[in-house]
Amino acid sequence: MTFLRKGPATDALTVKPVMSYRDMSDFINVPWQIYQDDPRWVPPLRLERRFHFSKYNPFLRHGEWQAWVAYKHNRPAGRISAQIDQLHRERYGDDTGHFGLLECINDADVFNALILHAEAWLAIRHAHCITGPFNLSINQECGILVEGFDTPPFVMMPHTADWYPQLLELHGYIPAKDLFAYKIAADFEPPRIVKQLMQRHAHQIQLRSLNREQLTREMEILRDIFNDAWSENWGFVPFTEAEFAELGNSLKYLVHNDYIQIAEVDGLPSAFIAALPNLNEVFGELNGRLLPFGWLKLIRKLKRHEITTARIPLMGVRKQFHNTSLGMALACTVIEAPKKIGLAHGIREVELSWILEDNLPMRGILKKIGSEAYKRYRIYGKTL
Repeated sequence: MTFLRKGPATDALTVKPVMSYRDMSDFINVPWQIYQDDPRWVPPLRLERRFHFSKYNPFLRHGEWQAWVAYKHNRPAGRISAQIDQLHRERYGDDTGHFGLLECINDADVFNALILHAEAWLAIRHAHCITGPFNLSINQECGILVEGFDTPPFVMMPHTADWYPQLLELHGYIPAKDLFAYKIAADFEPPRIVKQLMQRHAHQIQLRSLNREQLTREMEILRDIFNDAWSENWGFVPFTEAEFAELGNSLKYLVHNDYIQIAEVDGLPSAFIAALPNLNEVFGELNGRLLPFGWLKLIRKLKRHEITTARIPLMGVRKQFHNTSLGMALACTVIEAPKKIGLAHGIREVELSWILEDNLPMRGILKKIGSEAYKRYRIYGKTL
């Protein structure tokens, strides 16, 4: 059980900015209250959340944020953040801002108090076009779940309460963009037309696994491909070198080299895919505690290949190959590449997430290989 400390000594509804270590404890612990009766929710690791919300988060090199906790009947009842991302403003204008990390009991008064604090903070910083939730940026967890509540989330994907869309819409927020999560059996067989396409371009594509001995260089290659591949997508904000390096440090002890595949064309790294064992299968048993023995359980399950699902969180094909048969062959080749090692490690099902609703070429590829959209997330927006 998670114990939340009492809030301000009053029965009235209050909202308090997170300013101290104890305040951050309340902020981190709010989801345990919201989802205590939801068997699909997977508790995050408190230690990881504490680090994510610390000054060491590389997001803070180009962004600023503030968090709040709402208290009702002297108990924490919700939370929210507001943030300004300078990289986003460079691309989309100096009047943009975001909210995120939204968790709230099913209470319109609590929600209104939270969102008004976030909007006021953003307005002071000249933000008039607000979108969210982003936790803390579009390159991290984002979106409100609107379809697919019947299954638990995969690692690094959100699971939110089903009353959030209504609360947002009652406060004037409208849908801005939908994101999909797709799933597919790990032993999928591409249809003949896809195999023929891959064979036609096989002589042009050289495929290789991640070279862990040159991890820094490899992560820069992946970042360069990703930033180029996604540069024209809705809401795109480039990964910084520091952000991608932190991602690499987080994954290097958890991901087999063959789970990351790089495809080259004439010696140019042109596409890649990164697969990740679905650590939520373990996190669900830890209730947020990695210490003292949770990490042992995690390592044991990874070594014994007891995790049966995986997620593909990162994938990209360079922009110059978009809308070409070679580009489609590159995408299909890297999707197919980790299959053998995944099956050998006991993986039976894979989630590909997230995919923008208007990324029709990628959605077409996923449909061709037999994948199906089974969760929908939504980004909301409002003009102040």
